Amino acid sequence: MNKRQIIIDKFKLRLNDTLLNLNIKPKQIELYIQAFSHSSFINDFKLAKVEDNERLEFLGDAVLELMVSQYLFQKHPDIPEGKLTKLRAAIVCEPSLVTFAKLLNFDQLILLGKGEEKTGGRTRPSLIADAFEAFVGALYLDQGHDMTKQFFDYFIFPEITEELMHGLIDYKTYLQEYIHKLKNLQVTYHLIKEEGPAHFKTFTSEVRIEGEMIGIGAGRTKKESEQKAAQAALNLLTSGE
Repeated sequence: MNKRQIIIDKFKLRLNDTLLNLNIKPKQIELYIQAFSHSSFINDFKLAKVEDNERLEFLGDAVLELMVSQYLFQKHPDIPEGKLTKLRAAIVCEPSLVTFAKLLNFDQLILLGKGEEKTGGRTRPSLIADAFEAFVGALYLDQGHDMTKQFFDYFIFPEITEELMHGLIDYKTYLQEYIHKLKNLQVTYHLIKEEGPAHFKTFTSEVRIEGEMIGIGAGRTKKESEQKAAQAALNLLTSGE
């Protein structure tokens, strides 16, 4: 048995444990082996370039954008195309992909060449993000659209934090635009509670339309509490659509 086969056999044991934890029953295990095979590993054994994970990364990038686009389109029916594009970019950017990969311990699975391993390749964000995209490509080829979406629903989308969303979505503006589409009504915000020590306050605000309260939200700043109140109002107003 050659050295590469010994490494692959050991790798398969760890890979199978990972796939089991992800509720994935692989049909083509070779796809996942390729997804975690960095070019340096392939080069060490003088294998063909197409056997590294870059082709799967190419496919995974497109699948990732599709999954995230579908998720955002369904989750935020009140947000226009331009903002959806910015949200998608924030979710599929390198730091986010590295976070997702590390949560799943993908960084520990990557097959690296000796030189790449010694120079800290396993900690390189671009390398980790590429492996995540390659895994998505392998999963799509092996399991199809529905199982890939299930993987994202269970393991990726729950990790998209409210902080990320609130940092990019101006719910107050969208609420104002939504109300104006219906009728030119007055939207006002009111701080109704402020509690906690000075260094760790919680603010609670409500939003009213023509004096009627339609949303309430809490946050670490008055601005954040108003944004969350506007989000709650939008969710209420669009829930029946």
